[in-house]
Amino acid sequence: MTLHLQKLCVGAHTVDDLDAWVRLRVARNKKLGRGAVHDHVTRMFPKRREDLLDGGSLYWVIKGVILVRQRIIDLVEATGQDGVRRCEILLEPPLIPVTPQPRRAFQGWRYLPSADAPADLSAGADDDAPPALRAELAELGLL
Repeated sequence: MTLHLQKLCVGAHTVDDLDAWVRLRVARNKKLGRGAVHDHVTRMFPKRREDLLDGGSLYWVIKGVILVRQRIIDLVEATGQDGVRRCEILLEPPLIPVTPQPRRAFQGWRYLPSADAPADLSAGADDDAPPALRAELAELGLL
């Protein structure tokens, strides 16, 4: 059963901010011989690994609204320089725009059942509004 994650995008105020960060991480990983992958490290390791790897995505919450997602490739255990076990979430680089969905603040990540995940915005959708405007409209309950 496919399951997703949702995570606050700390430090990014726009989708463009996140996109710039993804491009930097992908370039770094290519230089390290890891391929074109975006890696994101988090403290807790999801217990439902197999469900997440069954087509799951990481949905990014930017300024209180889910705006984009990235497909999860793998979850890898990593140990920081401080000796603490962490989870490295490996993601496909493309940011896929989704129908904006407001979220209250939370710490870490949360599971997101497929039934509750926002739908992708198709490339030919009538909604050509920039992500920031879509986020504001979603916060106002107009989307």
